[in-house]
Amino acid sequence: MTIQTVGFIGLGAMGEAMALNLATVGTPLVVWNRTQAKTGTLAAAGAWVARDAAEVFTRASTVILMLVDGAAIDAVLDRGGLDFASRVRDRTIVHMGTTSPAYSRGLEAEIRSAGGRYVEAPVSGSRKPAEAGQLVAMLAGDAVTVEALRPLLAPICRETMVCGPVPNALLMKLSVNLFLIALVTGLAEAVHFAERNGLDLSQFLAVLNAGPMASDVSRVKAPKLIDRNFAVQAAISNVLENNRLIAEAARENGIASPLLDVCHALYGETLALGLGEADMVAVLTAIEARSGLQE
Repeated sequence: MTIQTVGFIGLGAMGEAMALNLATVGTPLVVWNRTQAKTGTLAAAGAWVARDAAEVFTRASTVILMLVDGAAIDAVLDRGGLDFASRVRDRTIVHMGTTSPAYSRGLEAEIRSAGGRYVEAPVSGSRKPAEAGQLVAMLAGDAVTVEALRPLLAPICRETMVCGPVPNALLMKLSVNLFLIALVTGLAEAVHFAERNGLDLSQFLAVLNAGPMASDVSRVKAPKLIDRNFAVQAAISNVLENNRLIAEAARENGIASPLLDVCHALYGETLALGLGEADMVAVLTAIEARSGLQE
């Protein structure tokens, strides 16, 4: 059976790793990125590098978009322009980034109206799970199209969870991210509390890891907090954007979000400290600042 060519647009920190996992297993791949320098690794792995976004749609019947926001998606699709219909007609457009649920709902309607297929497929995980092909994808859309897509995502994701119609996958992603933000912020506050009380932080880590609160997240983030290692896995600026999307969805549906609101303030304060591109554990610095510490 001939494997159809897959398009991949958006080779950022996660997108590059995701596309590389597809190329490594022999998926015929055509890629494009606004910054052409990011395409070298994919070219070396056998992917065709398109000269522009339009060529991706010409060559591929399924196009994965791993882009930063709705504006970037609209640009590559030429949404609102003359080429939109021809780019999406008879193709499956897979939105794997994180945007507002309302944006995704509108995009699905326009793609379907133009004769295309649409799957919402945001992922849970950061750069290292992306590199290892261990992301968790949440899928929403037409059931037949979703099921046809799942095998393609196997090299990228260890799990693909079907969430029903659009925008349920993005609502699920935002729900998971709300927990992640509160979890990491709470962990940062706990490390700060232990340190300020003069406790041995290596022992704090040992107690945490031995107890019921230990998780994959705490095992990664607690050592980073203790070592003040702010090398980015999920950036403060990205956390703030996710926080905003969750808050907007909550307000739209009359849902209270008290923990999220506190986290939003703390991550905003971290951004103001010049740490927008640091890892989310850098929220520790905002907590320290509230304690009157000078770093």
